Amino acid sequence: MATRGTGQPSAGRFPPERVPRRTAERTVKQQLTERVSTVAPRGPAGRAAAAQLTTDPVTAAARVLGATLWAGPVGVRIVEVEAYGGDPAGSWPDAASHSGRGRTARNTVMFGPPGHLYVYLSYGMHTCLNVTTGPDGTASAVLIRAGEVIAGADAVRERRPAARRPAEFARGPGNLGSALGITLGDYGIDLFDGGPIRLELADPVGPDQVRAGPRVGVSDAADRPWRLWLPGSPAVSAYKRSPRAPEPGASD
Repeated sequence: MATRGTGQPSAGRFPPERVPRRTAERTVKQQLTERVSTVAPRGPAGRAAAAQLTTDPVTAAARVLGATLWAGPVGVRIVEVEAYGGDPAGSWPDAASHSGRGRTARNTVMFGPPGHLYVYLSYGMHTCLNVTTGPDGTASAVLIRAGEVIAGADAVRERRPAARRPAEFARGPGNLGSALGITLGDYGIDLFDGGPIRLELADPVGPDQVRAGPRVGVSDAADRPWRLWLPGSPAVSAYKRSPRAPEPGASD
């Protein structure tokens, strides 16, 4: 789920063309190496925030709900997420996860410390973003599925001209990535170092304010209730089961 570069969002950074997977993964590996070598240490507040995500992916996903994700002047309040675990030998095996078969150049940031951005291209063109979670060395992440734009609406309108109303600005992972201007060049960014792309956690959302259900579009582990959302938000996306998934109740 992630990638790197300048970290400075702009309306023109969302690439409309398809990117070959091998090219994207090779770029990810190079950029991650460069980013890790120049990473700045977190301050006390950043370390405290990241510590709240050093837990299992579902608990971390609930903690991310209601948080604000900033990319320059654009701020999005997170209203829908999905939790993803890792490889079979890890603490939270998850066949639906990008790390479900082990570490690759594409998913390596998932195995790192919590609070980093994992970016990937869906269908070679839609930029999806995730927040890494769990202890360092254990793969897991939270996919940000939808949010409400609370700042920078003018910039979002330029990036998302097809959106008919504000609720559609950042509904769905690809639309959210486009609204924020995130690209593969942002892979691995530290969301808690005070930079222009950052995550600001809010007060924890009470269990009675959260709904849970199966994840969207996955064919493996299709029945796990690892999709969480805030009911009542018009930005929450609709559930769609993968046509390749077993019948409900026949999957874990």
